[in-house]
Amino acid sequence: MLKKSLLEKLYIKYNHLCYVSPDPLQFCRPYKYKEQQEIVCLIAASFAYGNVKQIIKAVNNILLNLGPKPKEFLLNTSKAELCKIFKNFKYRFTTGAETADFLWAISQTVKEYGSLENLFLKFYKPNKDFVFALKNFAAHLRSYGNINTLIPNPAKNSALKRLNLFLRWCVRCDEVDLGCWTGVDCADLLIPLDVHMHRAAKTLGLTKRNQADLKTALEISANLAKINPQDPIKYDFCLTRFGIRPDMSEKDLEELAKKL
Repeated sequence: MLKKSLLEKLYIKYNHLCYVSPDPLQFCRPYKYKEQQEIVCLIAASFAYGNVKQIIKAVNNILLNLGPKPKEFLLNTSKAELCKIFKNFKYRFTTGAETADFLWAISQTVKEYGSLENLFLKFYKPNKDFVFALKNFAAHLRSYGNINTLIPNPAKNSALKRLNLFLRWCVRCDEVDLGCWTGVDCADLLIPLDVHMHRAAKTLGLTKRNQADLKTALEISANLAKINPQDPIKYDFCLTRFGIRPDMSEKDLEELAKKL
């Protein structure tokens, strides 16, 4: 059985700002105020698919266009202006037009609810169906235009990795995660399941499932909750460094797992 002591040792050793790069999370901390941080977090997390170097380049490009105060920029920029600014932007499957729709969805949500957190809290109830809140949050953002490559269809069986990553950054608070939201309980969070976390989870016996889907994300989160009920995804960052950073291979994690 996976021991909490091993996870805690990994957390203590690797859950530090010096291990963040390369990770789109690196863009979020320089913003001082919560209302800016949540917007930057959603942008950075939503583009977190594909090659990490290209992700960093794309997110940097977008934020340079938004300036030092993304919230104010978006609230004062029309849809037509966004389309013009990002006309020639492209990242993998995401076009400039889709990027403009995505940023428009953020601006209109903030105008209507005051913040992205307030929208999420409309659907969220502590210790209730977190997937319900997650899917409705996604559906609301998608209602403003075509943002299929950035916010996946919640009606499908996707693990919604990037939204769960966004929520981890905003809800948890430590040296790595920002904790710019205060209304959501860490105990309810789901693991941001990508290929790196999936392999790490299988290595550590947190799942035997081969599909990196929502059911697997729920299973891994539930097993982590048995180890740390108050903060089950506390170990996501340190576990996913293996295989992402060039100095931390997945074989290193396998060797650690053998010591269980």
